[in-house]
Amino acid sequence: MILAADVSAKTEKEIRFHADAEGKEVVKAEFAMDDVRDAIGKRAGVLLVNDEGLFGSIKKQIDKT
Repeated sequence: MILAADVSAKTEKEIRFHADAEGKEVVKAEFAMDDVRDAIGKRAGVLLVNDEGLFGSIKKQIDKT
């Protein structure tokens, strides 16, 4: 899962709790929810990427910044 930089602390805590329970990785990005809206047309703070290869590529780009 990918979290936007401005996601609320409560949302981040809940997402991390459930991701840990499922053994899934959570990455917090530097982009904001408005940046997500500009990119995909929907304002969102949590992005779920099911494809491991795509997630790895996105994570690599996030880690570069």
